[in-house]
This record gives sequence, structure tokens and C-alpha cells, in this order.
Amino acid sequence: MRREEVYIGGEWVQAHGEGEIEVINPNTEEIIGSVPVGNSEDIDIAVSAARTAFESWSISPIEDRIKILNDLSAALKELTEELAQTITAEVGTPIGYSRMAMVGTPRVVSRSYAKMLEGFEWEHEIRNSLIVKEPIGVCAFITPWNFPLHQIIGKVAPAIAAGCTMVLKPSKEAPLNAFLLADILHDIGLPPGVFNLVSGHGSEVGEFLSSHPDVDMVSFTGSTSAGVRVSQAAAPTVKRVTLELGGKSANVILDDADVIRAAKSAIGACFQNSGQTCSALTRLIIPKSHKDEILEIISSRVNGYNPGNPLDETTRCGPMVSKKQQQSVLSYIQSGIEEGAQLIAGGEGMPEGCNSGFFVRPTAFSNVTPDMKIWREEIFGPVLVIATYENEDDALTLANDSIYGLSGGVWGSNERAIEFARKMRTGQVSINGGPFNISAPFGGYKQSGNGRELGMDGLEEFLEIKAIQRPVE
Repeated sequence: MRREEVYIGGEWVQAHGEGEIEVINPNTEEIIGSVPVGNSEDIDIAVSAARTAFESWSISPIEDRIKILNDLSAALKELTEELAQTITAEVGTPIGYSRMAMVGTPRVVSRSYAKMLEGFEWEHEIRNSLIVKEPIGVCAFITPWNFPLHQIIGKVAPAIAAGCTMVLKPSKEAPLNAFLLADILHDIGLPPGVFNLVSGHGSEVGEFLSSHPDVDMVSFTGSTSAGVRVSQAAAPTVKRVTLELGGKSANVILDDADVIRAAKSAIGACFQNSGQTCSALTRLIIPKSHKDEILEIISSRVNGYNPGNPLDETTRCGPMVSKKQQQSVLSYIQSGIEEGAQLIAGGEGMPEGCNSGFFVRPTAFSNVTPDMKIWREEIFGPVLVIATYENEDDALTLANDSIYGLSGGVWGSNERAIEFARKMRTGQVSINGGPFNISAPFGGYKQSGNGRELGMDGLEEFLEIKAIQRPVE
């Protein structure tokens, strides 16, 4: 899948950068495609196209936006298999999960914003003031590789709903799905310039886009360190910045929980998308009184969590997205061993039966203490770390012992679990395995970022608020 042009102003045009970015299949280690290298000149042209389109799109009929969003959702459904196969080839996500989460979720998100627009209040009155909500303007989107299409649609759909125009810079590890999305948006009749796509290197394209004076908002998803650089680049022009960054989320089993169910669930909560999930529940905090029982379940299930070909319908754990990511995860596993954590499953080396590909062994450590690197840092791979507590206050201290605050989980009697969740300094908390809700706001506390995506809160991020004061009669 070789793409040689970028999408600007409703047309596929030649990029001004030199060379191409090759896309590697992490399962086979083979080149499966390439995208062009855009540069600052392409960004200037794309931003100009978006600025021109904003004049008419910002006042477009709501019915037109609803139709675009519904047509987008329908197109994603129709092309589910092609998109899922592409994302699995780019990221290594097991194909069943690609269909459900990588394509299915964006499809539902697009439709949800169409539905939201049907009853959205764009203005209201407060005494003599008319309060008006207006689209913020030209938006820059910089997106990651781990949930590539979902993270793009989580920005594109509310921006379309709000009446904004946009320039997307997708990840260089998994850009091909973004080019398929551009094809879709073109085919369903999104007006020229509303959506623009420029691929390239973050150090040039991403930073220039973040600092561009004609960009009104930057929405970034990725690592905390890269988010800091985006914020710094955007600061001189005082544009709005929303950040969805890293996580090291706690999963707490209270002593009155269904321990067996909680322990079994903890594996999937950590290992979904092969552990390459910012909201994964990677720190399991368990009562010392149930330690042996829980560790036996965890050890047995992790050891049976065999990685393999992501195109195999039975595979639950695929490879890491790249050689670099594989080496990073392996270095964390080695660190855990060296720092004295107890390895209860997995470990160093390639998984059995995997002779190529960027695989790591699904791994779990117990006796992990807060001073250990594997407790404090985001690993972004299938590695679960487990700590024990004596009482509930200790459990809360451990749960909040992180620079991050993106997600979390609590298991216990409903009332007690909800009370515990209220005390957790994090943006989302699942109670007894409560499922992800695409209509609820998603985002984090502390160094997990600022702003929210999805739901009504996600739409509000793309709106400015104006107060029009009228004379008092």
C-alpha cells in the first residue's frame, strides 16, 4: 500500500518533503507500504486550505454535518474488514480486536456525534446576555499508533460536528489507515479543505503544526514527553491545547470483592491490544489476605496467554508495534528482575513458537514496591505489576502513587467500590469491570493530560463561548 501524495484542499497532491516513510508489519518484519514525507511547506498549504474552508464550514447547516457524520459511520461499517486488516498489519493488533475496537468503536463514535447534534443547544440566555457557542477554528491533530483510527476519529468527528476545519498528522508507525480515512471523507463529500492530511516526522511536521500561528487549537495524543513539547511549541501563540498522554493506571481489588472474577479480569484489563494501551490497568493492588489465591490465578492465566500471529482468529496477544518498542518492553522486564520483583509469569526472551516478529512474553511481577521502575513508569506492553496492601487507606495511597491519572479500576461491593473510586485521582474508573462508554468523557488528571475526548465534553473542546450583552429595557 504505497501512498505517494498528501491530501490538501480536497485533492491528493505531491508532498514537498524528500523521501518516504516505510511501514513495517510487526508480525512479519516486512515492509507493507509507505507514505510521503511532508514538510513545513505542506503544513503551510494545508493550514491555509483549512483556514479558507472554515469561513463557510463554520456556518454550514447542522443537517449537513449530521449527514457527513452518519455517512462516515456507514462507510466505516462497510469497510470494516479492509480497515481492520490494515490496522492489524500496521500495529500487530489481533484481528478480532481490530474489528471490534479499532474500527467498530470509531464507527459508533461518528454516529454518536451525529445524534448529539440533533438536540445540541448552540445558544442560551442569561439575563440580558445571549451566550453563543461557536467553532474554535482551524485544528491541528497529532495522533498515535496504538489505536490509530480510533484516536483520529475521536478528534475528527467532534471537530466536524462543531464546524471546525483540521489538519491531521498521523503516526509514522501506523499511517495507512489515515490515508484510507481521507479517501472515505473525500468520497462521502466532505467539502474541500475541511479535512487535510500531511504525513511526516513529528520533529518537523508535528512541531511546526503545533506552533503555526494560523492554527487555533492543537489536539495531541501520545507520550507525556512529546505532549510537553507540543505545549511548549503552542505556547507563544496561546492556542488551545488538549492532551491525552500516558498512564500507569491502578486496578484495586478490595477485600470484599469477588476475588476470582477480579483476578481473571485483571489480565485482559492490562493486556488488551497487547498491553499497548494508555488506559490499561497495569498496576494491580491486592489485599495481602488474598495474595496467594490471586497470584495463583494470575500466574496460570498469564502463562496461558500465548502470543502469536495477529491474523489468527484465536490470538489474544500480538507483537509490539516496532523493534524499538519491543526492546523498550524487554528492558523494563529486565529492570523488574534486577530490582528484586518476583517474576510469576513470562520474563525475558521471545515467546515459545515465535521465531520472528517484535514479540515479548506476557509477564507478571509480584512483590513490586513503589520505588521500582516498573511501578512508576509506563511500560506500554503486556507487563502486569502487583503490590499488596494491609488496609484500605494503604490501597488508596498505592493507587494514587503515580504522576499519571488516566484510568483505574476497583473491585468490591458496589457502594464501597464507588466510594473508593471517588478518592482516586484519575479521569476514569471502572467498577467491577464496568465497560468502556463512548459517550462518557475520556481524559486524565496530572501528567496524563488535560481536556477531554468523546461525548458532550469532547464536543465542547472544539467550541468557543461568546457572551453578547443586550441593553436592558
